[in-house]
Amino acid sequence: MDIQLDPARDDLPLMANTSHILVKHYVLDLDVDFESQVIEGTIVLFLEDGNRFKKQNSSIEEACQSESNKACKFGMPEPCHIPVTNARTLSSEMEYNDFAICSKGEKDTSDKDGNHDNQEHASGISSSKYCCDTGNHGSEDFLLVLDCCDLSVLKVEEVDVAAVPGLEKFTRSPELTVVSEEFRNQIVHELVTLPANRWREQLDYYACCSQAPGCGELLFDTDTWSLQIRKTGAQTATDFPHAIRIWYKTKPEGRSVTWTSDQSGRPCVYTVGSPINNRALFPCQEPPVAMSTWQATVRAAASFVVLMSGENSAKPTQLWEGCSSWYYYVTMPMPASTFTIAVGCWTEMKMETWSSNDLATERPFSPSEANFRHVGVCSHMEYPCRFQNASATTQEIIPHRVFAPVCLTGACQETLLRLIPPCLSAAHSVLGTHPFSRLDVLIVPANFPSLGMASPHIMFLSQSILTGGNHLCGTRLCHEIAHAWFGLAIGARDWTEEWLSEGFATHLEDVFWATAQQLAPHEAREQQELRACLRWRRLQDEMQCSPEEMQVLRFPHVGGHSGSFS
Repeated sequence: MDIQLDPARDDLPLMANTSHILVKHYVLDLDVDFESQVIEGTIVLFLEDGNRFKKQNSSIEEACQSESNKACKFGMPEPCHIPVTNARTLSSEMEYNDFAICSKGEKDTSDKDGNHDNQEHASGISSSKYCCDTGNHGSEDFLLVLDCCDLSVLKVEEVDVAAVPGLEKFTRSPELTVVSEEFRNQIVHELVTLPANRWREQLDYYACCSQAPGCGELLFDTDTWSLQIRKTGAQTATDFPHAIRIWYKTKPEGRSVTWTSDQSGRPCVYTVGSPINNRALFPCQEPPVAMSTWQATVRAAASFVVLMSGENSAKPTQLWEGCSSWYYYVTMPMPASTFTIAVGCWTEMKMETWSSNDLATERPFSPSEANFRHVGVCSHMEYPCRFQNASATTQEIIPHRVFAPVCLTGACQETLLRLIPPCLSAAHSVLGTHPFSRLDVLIVPANFPSLGMASPHIMFLSQSILTGGNHLCGTRLCHEIAHAWFGLAIGARDWTEEWLSEGFATHLEDVFWATAQQLAPHEAREQQELRACLRWRRLQDEMQCSPEEMQVLRFPHVGGHSGSFS
């Protein structure tokens, strides 16, 4: 049975059966076509079955506790009709003012219809209330369910990772002399669990595997909110192929992407995510606890710039005349909803003139002024963590780039460019190590529905902040910078907890901004009290104009993290 939802009333349906199997890494290979307003290509998913994940997560929890002591079956998923109330669902960390959208319903402790108990939530496994139980049903095949909407899925196949030279060394069972499902799955398991210090080698192998030949098409079906995949004879998640390739294309009307023109009249496209996150950009697992890494190759006409959530400051590679390729990757596991892409004729802004009154030219914060986090062993899942990197603790201002339509060059020069360094330095002086190694800032088209959105390594800002002087631009910039810690590095276990990260970011924007301006303590206090008064007045006005059911905050799952920050 297909699910029809009213975004003003119903919850976002998280269909992916993450309690049985998890995507650990995505490899995207995409082409952007502005004439047809379509993004098409392939995505390769590297999977780990839930039993292995639970064992790994259990070991992490035991280690944390020890440290603390020291100091559907195939077809259309049947919905579980749960009464819900309105709440927000945010892709990345988007600031909505007047756009009410939906979120996951209250936690249910039943074990029916794909719902799971408190113990499973505590172990980091979450599933949707709309999702069927797609585990082992005797003779029935296991069903992989991915969140998917507004996509044309063309083909799904298993990837023969055993055909990649050098990967045979990842098999630990000498008795597996014949290439089989178990043999290939063991290769994938060893690949996704490589130590953090081998991340470059891991990315190279992922790329090689993504180009490996297929070894059999898989059966699939789609409905409004999901893609369902099965392999005949694979009755459990352990038996299901752990590396699959999906050929697909987006639709011009897809709700995860916005095709539009920038302020200079040039075509562009960007992912706004909400209200359905990234499921109309690629098939994925969207519950916030489904943490993964990714790498992406995106091709577009040579006149376009491709920006993305990635740790590297990508540069274009010319493939042939008129076509360039851009490559990005991340090694910090993140929810798929935080993936962001923007393609347009953006111009990189450079600071041309400096004034003695610029904040960026004032005295920088010295390392001794910051309360740095102790460099040691973090308790999160293993990845190349900046908090364990001694040099990262003293990096007050991370590398950053600013992009905008050419017509906004002057406005960016006048306000934004000179505010970024002191705001980054202020955040570092308050919270210490920046969670992400670099930052791209993009002034998005005029139809962007908020003042800003923070994603890993990239930030979208509205052109509106460029016209309000230093204060409006600085406070918004500080707010989005704060989301690097609260909302991205630390995130919600489910969408009912998003108010927590918004609360921290709103508080810290005042703290960061006062520090960036180097206000005296009494001046900072007065500014913060004034802004708190204004927010209180605005809240009172909103309460008077909001239905009573919108004024009820659902109880959060206390202690739940979706991010990898420890």
